[in-house]
Amino acid sequence: MTMLDDRTTAATTWPAAYPEGYAVVDVETTGLARDDRIVSAAVYRLDALGNVEDHWYTLVNPERDPGPVWIHGLTSDVLEGAPLFGEVAAELSARLDGRVLVAHNAVFDWSMLAREYARASRTAPTRQRLCTIALAKELRLPLPNHKLESLAAHFGVVQQRAHHALDDARVLAEAFRPSLHAAARDGVRLPLLECRPLTEWSDSPVTPRIGYQASYGHSSWRPSRKRPACPHPNPGRYEPGKHLVQGMRVAFSGDTSIERELLEDRAIEAGLHVATSVSRLTSLLVTNDPDASTSKTVKAASYGTPVIDEAAFTQLLRDVTPAAAAPGTSPAPAERTASASARVSPPASAPAPASE
Repeated sequence: MTMLDDRTTAATTWPAAYPEGYAVVDVETTGLARDDRIVSAAVYRLDALGNVEDHWYTLVNPERDPGPVWIHGLTSDVLEGAPLFGEVAAELSARLDGRVLVAHNAVFDWSMLAREYARASRTAPTRQRLCTIALAKELRLPLPNHKLESLAAHFGVVQQRAHHALDDARVLAEAFRPSLHAAARDGVRLPLLECRPLTEWSDSPVTPRIGYQASYGHSSWRPSRKRPACPHPNPGRYEPGKHLVQGMRVAFSGDTSIERELLEDRAIEAGLHVATSVSRLTSLLVTNDPDASTSKTVKAASYGTPVIDEAAFTQLLRDVTPAAAAPGTSPAPAERTASASARVSPPASAPAPASE
């Protein structure tokens, strides 16, 4: 592996639009579902060039069964005297404030943090996140898989305590720095996504039962409900450069910056039909990873279904054309087509995601 000359990289090729600071985060949890809780958290603060400024670690009392102790090693006895999330939220916020949250599979760490903040009736100061898996894909790193250990091995970083939040955050920080410099050297646009805090939360008590994961199959952050049928006919496929039209069938695939259910709600409120699968009738597939071999992306490719990313989709949601009054009526005013075309995708040089 060729080491980068940081001074040369910073002086000659460092993109002015790159963030000014990063917070590399790792959380260990009681499980993977929406009512699971954080049991430990670690943050490495990095400057604009990826140099470590400081680090912080805390245990968190999840107020329930600790879940997979065999993975994170934190028993109920260890966590009993730990602070509640609400008691460490202010200090955590101070370390996240003004920085891009960096994590390996960042949608998971951000989702867990957002839910904990919502439970504590607080809002995380994080506005953007960067997933090191997505960055590795952008850099086309020759990794055998997308595990943290593979990324660490590629950059010669030694893991000491896997699944310990502080050591995982350290490993990621050490692997992120050369990744960041490689991106800067090659002029790669960082795959930043927007972090939208949860504004809705309904607690459902979880009864601790040793060996039982009560969270799986349940959703606590908002009540489940059957979505109403779309009242508009399907006008057909989305045409790049034009507006979305009410009645279009939209499917989603992969991780999204905005909580998936909230994004689907926004689509439905705009008059779109949210589809759970891709068929020949699907108007559009929204995904931040079009190269992933998911069933939806594979079907979209076979059917010729248009594909755009989340940032472009949220921009288009701002101005959805009303359903045609009669079949065959052209719904999109010609004078608005050019402006819609300009918003289909964010500029290649700008790492910031679409704003609301």
